[in-house]
Amino acid sequence: MAVILNFGASQPTFGVMGMLATRQLTEFLSAVADRPDGPAAQYAAVECAARALEADIAVLMVDGGIVASVGLPAEQVPLALSGTAYSLAHADIDGPAPGQLVLGRTGEPFTDEEICLFRGMARVLELSLQALHITASQRKLTDSLQEHKRLFDHLTRVQRLIARRAPLQQILDSITAGAAELLSVEVSSLNLLERDDRSVGSMVSSVGFSPDLAPRMQRVPLPSAGVAGLAVLGDELVMVDNYAASPIAIPEVVDGGLKAVMAVPVHENGQVVGCLTVGTYAAPREWDKAAQDVLRAFAEHVSLALTDAQTLEAMNQAFHDSLTGLASRALFMTRMERAFAAGGGVAMLFVDLDRFKVVNDSLGHGAGDLLLQAVAERIQSCLRAGDTAARLGGDEFAVLLANGAGAGEAVPVAKRILEAMRQPFDLGGPAEAFISCSIGVAYSITSGPEELMVRADLAMYHAKKQGKDRYEIFEPALQDSFQAGLRLEADLRRAVLRHEFELRYQPIVHLRTGEITGLEALVRWQHPERGAIPPLDFIPLAEETGMIIPIGEWVLREACRQTATWNARRTGQRPLTVSVNLSSVQLDQPNLPAVVTSALNNSGLPASALVLELTESLVVDHRESTLRQLEQIKALGVRLAIDDFGTGYSSLAYLRRFPVDIIKIDKSFVDDVGDEPTAAALTLGIIQLGQALSLSTVAEGIEDLGQLNELADGNCELGQGYYFAEPLTECATTELLFPTDQ
Repeated sequence: MAVILNFGASQPTFGVMGMLATRQLTEFLSAVADRPDGPAAQYAAVECAARALEADIAVLMVDGGIVASVGLPAEQVPLALSGTAYSLAHADIDGPAPGQLVLGRTGEPFTDEEICLFRGMARVLELSLQALHITASQRKLTDSLQEHKRLFDHLTRVQRLIARRAPLQQILDSITAGAAELLSVEVSSLNLLERDDRSVGSMVSSVGFSPDLAPRMQRVPLPSAGVAGLAVLGDELVMVDNYAASPIAIPEVVDGGLKAVMAVPVHENGQVVGCLTVGTYAAPREWDKAAQDVLRAFAEHVSLALTDAQTLEAMNQAFHDSLTGLASRALFMTRMERAFAAGGGVAMLFVDLDRFKVVNDSLGHGAGDLLLQAVAERIQSCLRAGDTAARLGGDEFAVLLANGAGAGEAVPVAKRILEAMRQPFDLGGPAEAFISCSIGVAYSITSGPEELMVRADLAMYHAKKQGKDRYEIFEPALQDSFQAGLRLEADLRRAVLRHEFELRYQPIVHLRTGEITGLEALVRWQHPERGAIPPLDFIPLAEETGMIIPIGEWVLREACRQTATWNARRTGQRPLTVSVNLSSVQLDQPNLPAVVTSALNNSGLPASALVLELTESLVVDHRESTLRQLEQIKALGVRLAIDDFGTGYSSLAYLRRFPVDIIKIDKSFVDDVGDEPTAAALTLGIIQLGQALSLSTVAEGIEDLGQLNELADGNCELGQGYYFAEPLTECATTELLFPTDQ
């Protein structure tokens, strides 16, 4: 919803406007909510808005026509609006029937704070009209779906609860129960993203969930949330007809007997904030269009309820953030509109803390709040007179530079904020806290507030990708790159659901005997249109988005299953091992040991036959939780390997501390082992180090006989590389392992 303003000068104090908002808000909401149809709600909104902001005229226009007016007859409105007698404020009404709510008065111009209140009122009216439209469209839906005749009654009941401002939990419980009843399913749940961490979600309302599973559904990282997580990440309806066979199925839910699942995202002010999910224990089910439409209808009402609640909260805190005292998002956007209206260009900074989640998780939310307050003070201290600092939400802040400042004037401000954040924070604990921030800088003359915010956000995102603790200035190429990344991310999510990944297996060979003792499982993505996507193009994106969690879990399960199948055929031979790469994102998941246990149990592969490979940097930069995870996995009997050994900060300290069984010598050492004495000496040193610590050594990237002989003579135990075989398909690996069976 956009707002276009004719701005004037003075601004009343926050206290006066706060009392105005509190006094008038209840009257406005009640007047709009109690009207049974569109015209009555429209007139009530116009009348209350005029009274609340002491306007002389108020007009609501829909689809270019005047549908309600106060202070002037409808036929006199066009002349009044085109003249100069009134200071005007315009708030766009989005939705199926777009329009504008216009206020005008002959006295003092509208202030920023008044405009924030006006914007909220327009949003409430927009929601009320949207609810009426949804009701009308769902009458048609029930007419076409005789088996769901009760749908209209259910949704009307929900709308009444919203209109009467019933407790939000009561509204959400009514929706989940109604969805389960009308879709004839045993399970219905609503999961919402946590306000303090939008990367995790929790179940806030449910029907039919086992009490044992309910705790599993709290603060779940989106990529680990199965179908629900994909629906949120992709902002699209996701259906699984046969849940047990899905690569994104949650093992505990499969064990609970769920057979089919459907999830649809829910929104708050247009942003995805969770999903509504239904499922059945009865049998695999094909979700037809009728079922999809019904679930979408309930999801729309969740979105309506959440947006309504958030709008009320925002209007009650319309002007300043209650925690930090900085400007609210609404007030910040209003002041940006004023700046654009004044002409001459607008510069802003988007500031995002780099390590806030670590502080919040380790020290608690109380310390997190103290940190946000201290950050706000430091940002404010870096600004000039007339600049505006705002807290947008969570750990996101913004700065608007005053008086038509250009991009060049924004850079010194960004540098001051970066330096201020690098200083330690005293949060009242035994030790000081340290964080940094990433800043995006954007400047525009004509783009408008929303577009400028997007540009600054993109620049901030680029600063994070470049290493954090820095600023970046928006360039148009960033937008193109971001759009390409979004397309690839969307394809990646769909690839998980559509089983577009394949495994390749590269043999690991005993260097003295030539016997194949194991395999490394490597994931490949076969895009339906672009063909094979190189791992270096999608693995970093998968880690960044968290999609590496469902991908990595599928790789683990499939590698264990296939290796167990091959071992069952190797009668009288030593069982093959299989090595699977583990990312730092996966290692951060608290359920990782349970996932590994499940993969082994379901496949029948002995734990001793599984090797999990960790990068050297992951081990060096570990947290205590990392070590605990690895110790739990090691206790299962699984072996651990350090991949690409020698490329990072190789240290005897972490080799002694971590329960490592294998070190894999990086290909960069192997490449020169036969030609450069230094490389040969380093490689021999790594092999001897492994022997001294009773660790197996695997040389990676062996490509010729000379390298093989040098490594074997140096007592390297195992090796892999194109000299033996490239990564092979399942079929080609079977032919290599069992040549006489073909």
